[in-house]
Amino acid sequence: MSERLSVQVCYALTNEQALVTVEVPAGATLQQAIEASGILKRYPQIDLATQKVGVFGKLKPLDTVLADHDRVEIYRPLLVDPKVSRQRRVEKTRKAGSVEGRRWLNKDSR
Repeated sequence: MSERLSVQVCYALTNEQALVTVEVPAGATLQQAIEASGILKRYPQIDLATQKVGVFGKLKPLDTVLADHDRVEIYRPLLVDPKVSRQRRVEKTRKAGSVEGRRWLNKDSR
């Protein structure tokens, strides 16, 4: 009897998340686990050619061989660059007059 691996495949949207446990043969890849989970049929907007995938938060290519109890994650594209988002928060804090927001200004403009 061939060895089987138990892996989880997860995908999260802003309002829901899917976590599917599947059994795949030993030596299965990320792509094979994703296809076996049925997530691609449930969420047709997933495009593995452009979206990033990983195992336990670490980016991996689709041909990565899985180990038992791995969690395969499909990442959504970012809507806003994190650096831009942080800059917007700092600007908002500065406009509100907070001491925290002024901390990042030059001493001459405080």
